Amino acid sequence: MTHLIYPTTNFKAIEQITLERGEGCYVWDNKGNQYLEGLAGLWCTALGYGNQEVIATATEQMNKLTFNHMFGGKTHQVAIDLADKLASMIPMDDAVISFGNSGSDANDTHIKLLRYYHEAIGKPERRKIIARDRSYHGVTVAAASLTGLPVTQNHFDLPVDALGILRTDHPHYYRGKQGNETETEFVDRIVGNLEKMILKEGPETIAAFIAEPITGASGVIVPPEGYYQKVQIVLDRHDIMFWADEVITGFGRTGNDFGCTTTGVKSPDMMTFAKQLSSAYIPISASAVRRDVYDCMIEQSANAGAFGHGYTYSGHPVACAVALKVLEIYQRDEIFQKAAVTGKYLQKGLSQFRDHPLVGEVRGSGLLGAIELVANKEKGTPFAGGALGGYAQKMAQDNGLLIRAVAGSSLGFCPPLIITEMQIDEMMGKVAIALDKTLEHCQHNGLLV
Repeated sequence: MTHLIYPTTNFKAIEQITLERGEGCYVWDNKGNQYLEGLAGLWCTALGYGNQEVIATATEQMNKLTFNHMFGGKTHQVAIDLADKLASMIPMDDAVISFGNSGSDANDTHIKLLRYYHEAIGKPERRKIIARDRSYHGVTVAAASLTGLPVTQNHFDLPVDALGILRTDHPHYYRGKQGNETETEFVDRIVGNLEKMILKEGPETIAAFIAEPITGASGVIVPPEGYYQKVQIVLDRHDIMFWADEVITGFGRTGNDFGCTTTGVKSPDMMTFAKQLSSAYIPISASAVRRDVYDCMIEQSANAGAFGHGYTYSGHPVACAVALKVLEIYQRDEIFQKAAVTGKYLQKGLSQFRDHPLVGEVRGSGLLGAIELVANKEKGTPFAGGALGGYAQKMAQDNGLLIRAVAGSSLGFCPPLIITEMQIDEMMGKVAIALDKTLEHCQHNGLLV
């Protein structure tokens, strides 16, 4: 019997596949089977597997400075360089960066920064955070409270109310529209609901609104055009900060440098990064805030004796060196520009499945996409639970493709940014087989309605 507790896993269905090695866009299991990596590991291995330049950088840094913490005034140049580099790339003016280890802890950091900042400026009552239904922001106690997916909240007794988490509509037109609403009418209604909630709660009590520009684990929801522009007008009117969670959408994933660029979000006040920041070669995350927010906290930290937050591995020198090298490769090799081209090719490939009897919607942007499976195509009737999505995922895996069932019965796609058009063709062929086998399963078991 294993001594492991597996993350985000049905404990009655563990150890179904054991991976041993990877190269480029492919991985192999312990039985020698090859798989095309259709989810970049877990939305993260942008440069694929086995990049020798990144590996050499990690080795060099380990030989130079294996570890050093950053508490109490200690620092090292590689962390400073990474913060400066990241600040120069992201769509924020004069950002200041805090490093962590995962997207979850980076979002935890932001919750604490929000409270610390508002206390410093004499507005401690501004502590509530607006998150959306069907959102994903991590699984630590605080980050899971932000997340709007039942599987991350059920049975954990999370302190959602104690943390001041409010919930507003998700921007998924396909699932959220009412009657014959147009996309514009849908956006106006849910943004109107957002403002009504703000007024009911009291704008003076709300610190921030958090959103993934395009969602990942909740089903790759691409908001209708104009959604974020209207949201930002409301937030600006009530002096509420916009917090962009770019853990999945950052660094070329959506067809542009960042998801905010793709979706038209202007100068967010806070941003969260992880995953592709290091192409997942070493764990690292980043929480970015405006410099004026940081400046307001300086005197308070001095009076307290220290800013009482940070992790043992905040700014770990090896992780910082790897992230710096990854960012260098992105820019030097024009990875974002190339991914924008292959991203259009992926979206074209996925669109061919719109007419499949099981497919209700195909959506995505760049090298991020989803196919939503439905029990009735005409009515858009969803399958109950996530078993059908899991079956389709298994059919893809059995045919040499690793993807992930998300949001019940949607299939998520997020290949490495280095994927080629030929490999995308290979992926689409495997998807076609998986969908047809899943359709046969549905027909045989009377699952269509």
